[in-house]
Amino acid sequence: MKFTEGFWRVKKGIKLYHPAHVYDYEITKDSITVYAPAQFITSRGQTLQGPVFTLRFSSPFDNVIRVQIWHYKGQKDKKPYFEFYKEEGYCPLIEDFSDNIVITSGKLKATINKKGEWGVTYYYEDKYLTKNSYKYLGYAIMPDNTAYMREQLSLSVGECVYGLGERFTSFVKNGQTVDIWNEDGGTISEKAYKNIPFYITNRGYGVFVNDPGRVSFEVASENVERVQFSVEGEYLEYFIIGGSNMKNVLENYTKLTGRPQLPPAWSFGLWLTTSFITNYDEKTVTSFIDGMIERDIPLHVFHFDCFWMKDMHWVDFEWDKEVFPEPFKMLNGLKEKGIKICVWINPYVSQLSKLFDEGKEKGYFLKKPDGDIWQTDDWQPGMAIVDFTNPEACKWYSKKLKELIKMGVDCFKTDFGERIPTDVVYFDGSDPEKMHNYYTYLYNKTVYETLEEALGKGNAVVFARSATAGNQKFPVHWGGDCLASYESMAETLRGGLSLSLCGFGFWSHDIAGFESTATPDLYKRWVAFGLLSSHSRLHGNSAYKVPWLYDEEAVDVLRFFTKLKCRLMPYIFSAAVQATERGIPVLRPMVLEFPDDLACLYLDRQYMLGDSLLVAPVFSEDGYVEYYVPEGIWTNILTGEKIEGGKWRKEKHGYFSLPLLARPNTIIPMGSVDTKPDYDYADNVVFNIYHIDNGKTVKSQVRNIEGKAEVEIEVRRYGDVIYVTKIKDTKKPWSLYFDSLKIEALSGASVEVDRKGSRVNVYADTTVLKVI
Repeated sequence: MKFTEGFWRVKKGIKLYHPAHVYDYEITKDSITVYAPAQFITSRGQTLQGPVFTLRFSSPFDNVIRVQIWHYKGQKDKKPYFEFYKEEGYCPLIEDFSDNIVITSGKLKATINKKGEWGVTYYYEDKYLTKNSYKYLGYAIMPDNTAYMREQLSLSVGECVYGLGERFTSFVKNGQTVDIWNEDGGTISEKAYKNIPFYITNRGYGVFVNDPGRVSFEVASENVERVQFSVEGEYLEYFIIGGSNMKNVLENYTKLTGRPQLPPAWSFGLWLTTSFITNYDEKTVTSFIDGMIERDIPLHVFHFDCFWMKDMHWVDFEWDKEVFPEPFKMLNGLKEKGIKICVWINPYVSQLSKLFDEGKEKGYFLKKPDGDIWQTDDWQPGMAIVDFTNPEACKWYSKKLKELIKMGVDCFKTDFGERIPTDVVYFDGSDPEKMHNYYTYLYNKTVYETLEEALGKGNAVVFARSATAGNQKFPVHWGGDCLASYESMAETLRGGLSLSLCGFGFWSHDIAGFESTATPDLYKRWVAFGLLSSHSRLHGNSAYKVPWLYDEEAVDVLRFFTKLKCRLMPYIFSAAVQATERGIPVLRPMVLEFPDDLACLYLDRQYMLGDSLLVAPVFSEDGYVEYYVPEGIWTNILTGEKIEGGKWRKEKHGYFSLPLLARPNTIIPMGSVDTKPDYDYADNVVFNIYHIDNGKTVKSQVRNIEGKAEVEIEVRRYGDVIYVTKIKDTKKPWSLYFDSLKIEALSGASVEVDRKGSRVNVYADTTVLKVI
């Protein structure tokens, strides 16, 4: 939202006020409150007119500073509020100097000018981050007398802005106008399913606007030297989040708003669905699953989309008897084949559903201001929307889900949650404008906690489309309705990269596109990308996604990458645990791992899977891919090719290949099982050691499916000698693989040599291994 017309002029009809200077202030043990009038006060007479800004600076914990700004404080509090963490008893350091007041939170500090013009400057370890100067902060009165609070924070030369949710526009947000407002718009526009009022920059800080409603961002657009954000009303709140690097900023942001729970290991396997409007019944489903088994393609989850329920009855949580006459027997049969079950749900209730009258009678739906139930024919006939601010409605909805869980359902696809009206009344009096975005938090929280209650902690997973800040606590999220095209495949990745920089650790997408039918070529390329994501699902709208409907090679390609992912699970699951413990996502933009490499600032067609694997999907029919490799000697783990970094590369790849590079000075643990994602990762694990530089020490850890560390090794290189030390060991057999290393001597192990390198089988009683 723009308020000005360039540097000098304010838009016609808008009155815009700015704090001029610090007139007075109060300091307590944990905060600073500043009073800043909109004019320079030089005489008593000038104190008779406002407006006056009230600003409070505080800190919830180290390296985070909270800024609260009021014009009028007499407004009603409007629920809902984002949940955020505050360390009990925490107090920042507050110092009152002659020229300024300084609030220090860990290594982050804000300096507030006491003399001269209004100004606040932020530093991390004395490194300048950003500032708010005179005429940055503003209070605007619009021509219709609507009030807005507006803030601006400076951008430095070369500073790039990222995040703001799952956005399909350019990865770097500079030059964009972004409104935080969830919409069901697919992946082709500026609309987004997952809008997060948080951005992070390559300068090493983040900004979280603490408002669940519509926040309008002007990112180097209205003013190319600043990021601007504005909200309607008399109050604005945001957090400045510091860190030693971008990863550390994400750690602090997710400490504030919540970190993802660890999804069950089985959820990392291959998901197959019925697709949406295809014709399917029990025979179809069984043929798909049996077809995968017959072709030796490991399948781990089967998803029933909307039409598992009778059409026009969504949701009633009852199987359509004409299509699935014996659902309990069917699910038991699928489970005997080792398949987990997912079913589609949404928070809307059709007037034809038997749940409608029940919900109406008990007051479980959103209402109009006149007390009638809010209804629409858009999606389902006369549908109502469950009011998750009503605790009894949550219990009612949860009870229906638990009946499905007892039947054998393992997880739910929590679709929709974006089409939430604002002309409604909520049970708890929440503001409908703020609830538009926040609704999805309550919806997914209810479903996720239902699964936890029924199946136990660590066994819950949803497949969610909509999100707001905090929804990262309830994984997994997928990218919505993409098209079957290379362009849509690329925009899907952009969305995932942007979302990952908002603390979302686990992300998926519809392999081969949702809308229309993919070509065999696109199907096979997207399979490689999809199986090298944290979660992998074949799903479509009007087309089935079983590979044999594309061509026989698609069968082989899907088998190859599914089995590769299963073997990579010790590595991937370790990255997953890192997401839950630190808030660092599994899918990582290059800039997150290489913030000091200028070539990585804009890269959005490649990514890091965890901290050690570079993935560059192929986005062209001719098989060519152009990608950038940072400094060092990298290794393609599929071919063994050594690649010198610090440059761009152009390569041509077949369908069983793509750039999948191990970072130098890393260890990639690979498992011994290629048929499922949930197994004993430590048993016969192979630690693949890639190009250890002289003087380097590298560690690697293998977790079990509960996330606990089982095996940990340390590798050190001194000249031509490599020492391998077992730090933690379960006495299960394990080995090392040295790519392209000729071993002349070793002690404590035996060696097997192949055309790519040497496998070292470590003896059970060996604690330190010397390799020459």
